[in-house]
Amino acid sequence: MPDTADQNAPVAPVAPVATAVPEEAVNKPVETPATAAENTEQTVAKDGTASAPVKEEVAANDATVAATGTAEPEAAKPEEPKVEQPAYLSKNPALGELFNRLPTILESTGHTEMWGVELKDSNDVPTVNVLIKFLRANEGNAKAAETQLSKALKWRKEVNPLALAESAKYSATKFGGLGYLTTYEENGRPLVFTWNIYGAVKDISATFSDTDEFVQWRAALMELAVQDLKMKDATEVIEYDGEDPYQMIQVHDYLNVKFFRMDPSVRAATKKVIEVFATAYPELLSEKFFVNVPAIMGWMFTAMKFILSRNTTRKFHPITNGANLAREFPASIAEQIPKVYGGKGPELKENARFIPLIEDKEEETKCKGKSAEKSAEEPTVAEPTKEETAKEPATADVPKAESLKEEAVKDGAQ
Repeated sequence: MPDTADQNAPVAPVAPVATAVPEEAVNKPVETPATAAENTEQTVAKDGTASAPVKEEVAANDATVAATGTAEPEAAKPEEPKVEQPAYLSKNPALGELFNRLPTILESTGHTEMWGVELKDSNDVPTVNVLIKFLRANEGNAKAAETQLSKALKWRKEVNPLALAESAKYSATKFGGLGYLTTYEENGRPLVFTWNIYGAVKDISATFSDTDEFVQWRAALMELAVQDLKMKDATEVIEYDGEDPYQMIQVHDYLNVKFFRMDPSVRAATKKVIEVFATAYPELLSEKFFVNVPAIMGWMFTAMKFILSRNTTRKFHPITNGANLAREFPASIAEQIPKVYGGKGPELKENARFIPLIEDKEEETKCKGKSAEKSAEEPTVAEPTKEETAKEPATADVPKAESLKEEAVKDGAQ
C-alpha cells in the first residue's frame, strides 16, 4: 500500500528532454578573452608541464585588459599650476638665460654689488635693470654679457669704487677743478651731469703719470653720478629697446687746450680709463657734449660717423662755443646750467659736487725750497734754448683726433 504522504505530495513538472551534449562541452565554461588565457594555463598543467608563474598570468591579463579596454581608468593626476614668467623674461629669452647663470657668476666672482645694487633674482627690479644694461651693451648676447658682468664684478671687488666715492681724497694739485658733478630736476626725475674740464689741468705729468690713481679718481666721480641715478630704488623694469632713465650726460670742456700731440702719460691713462669704463659702466651714458672744440676739428667728428657705429655717434655732439651748450636742453634745465655754458645757474666751482681734495702742502713746501735754492745759486735767468722754445706748453699735450675718437669709442660702450 502506498504511503499516504507520497500520494498527497505535489506532482513535479516534467523537465524537457535535453539534447545530448558532449561531456567536455558541458563541463567547459563559456570562454571570455580573460578566461581563455587562464584555461590555456590549466590545460598545460593537465598535460604534466609546470604551470606558468603568477607574474606571467598577471602580465597576460594586463595585456588582455589593455586590448579590450575593460579596466577602470586610473584617477587623473592633478596638473601642477603653471608659473607665468614676467613679461620682461618671456619677451627676452636671453635675459632669462643670463639670470639662469647669475648664481654661478656671483659665486665665481665672490661679489654681489653692482652700482649700489645688491644683485638678487629676476623678481628684483633693480637687479633686472642692471642685467638689461649688460645685455644691451652686448647686443643681446647672453654669453658675452655674462663675461662682461663677471669682469665688472671682479673689478669692483678689487677696487671698491663705492669706498673711493665715499671716503677717498685726492691731490688738489693733480685733480683740482678737473671734474664736477651736478644733478638737476626734470619732471621729477634727476638729470645727472658729469663735467670734465681738461683745460684745468695744471701739470700733465703730475695728473696722468700715475695711471691707476687717475683711473680711480675718474671712477670715484662716476660712482657719485651713478648714486644720483638711484638705480637701487627702481620700481619699474626698463624696456630693452625703450627709454632708459638711468643714464647720465657728460660734458668735456676743451677750453684752452691745444690739439697738437699726445703725451705718453696721457695716452696710457686714456687707454686705461677706456678699458675700465667700457667694462664696468656699460649703458650709463645718454649724451656726450664736446664743448669749446676748435671749428677746424669739426671734420673729425664728421669722419667718425663713417667709422663708428650709429649707436655710438648719435650720443656725442661737438660744440665750438661752449656758451651754446644750454640751447641743447629744455628751458627748465637750461636755466640751471652754469652761465659760462649759456645757462643761468651758478658756476661749477661754486655749486657743483666733486671728489674731496687735499692740498699738497708738504710737496709745495719742498718745491718752494728747491726753487729758492736754485735762485740763490743761479741769480740770472738763462735764455731758453731753441728746443725749449719749440716745446708746447703743458696744455698742448692733449690728443687731436686720437683722443676724441677714443673718448667716443668709450662712450659708445657706456
